[in-house]
Amino acid sequence: MEFHSGISTYIESAAPFARPILNQLRTWVHQFCPEVTETVKWSFPHFEYKGRILCSMAAFSKHCAFGFWLESVMKDPHGIMEHSQAKSSMGNLGRISSLDDLPSEIQIRDLILEAMMLIDAGVKPEKKKTGPVKELESPADLMEQLQSVPVALEFYRELPPGQKKEYILWVTEAKTEATRSKRIETTVLWCSERKRRLWKYESC
Repeated sequence: MEFHSGISTYIESAAPFARPILNQLRTWVHQFCPEVTETVKWSFPHFEYKGRILCSMAAFSKHCAFGFWLESVMKDPHGIMEHSQAKSSMGNLGRISSLDDLPSEIQIRDLILEAMMLIDAGVKPEKKKTGPVKELESPADLMEQLQSVPVALEFYRELPPGQKKEYILWVTEAKTEATRSKRIETTVLWCSERKRRLWKYESC
C-alpha cells in the first residue's frame, strides 16, 4: 500500500469530522484495488488504476464527496449512486458528513470492482449531449462593478456564453447579499487577471 504524501497532507488539513471519512474511503480503495496509485489533481485526491482515473474524493467545510470517473456508464447494482443528470453535489455518494453516511463495505467494494472492470475493458465515459448555450443577461450590479475596471470588462465581454454563464450563476445563486457582493468583487478581480470562473480546475 503506497500513500501519496500530498493526499496524507490533504487529509490531515481537513476538518476533524472529515478525516475519518477520508481515511476510510482511502483504505477501501486500496483494499479492493491493490494496484491503485494515488495522485492529486485539481487540488483534491484522485486514485488511478492502470493509468486512468478510478475515483476521487474531496472534503468541504461540512461534508465530504466521493465519486467515480466512469459513473456515467456504471450499472450501480446497489442503486446508491447519484448520477450526473440528478446529483445534487460533487461525487456520486451525496453529501457525506459522518461515517454513518458511507455505504457498506460490500457496496463500495462492488462499485470499485465494477469501475476496475470497465477500465480493463477500455470503456470511456459517456459524452454529455450539449446544445447551444443560451446567453443569460448579466446582473446590473455585476456589470456596474465590471465597468469600473475596463480590463475586467473587456475580458468578461470576450468570454463565450457558457463561460460567462458560470460567472452569472455564481453571482445570482449567492444566498446572501454579503456573499453576492464578495462574489462580484472576486469576479472583477479574476476577470482583470483574465481568469475564467473555474480557472483553478483547468490544470493539475
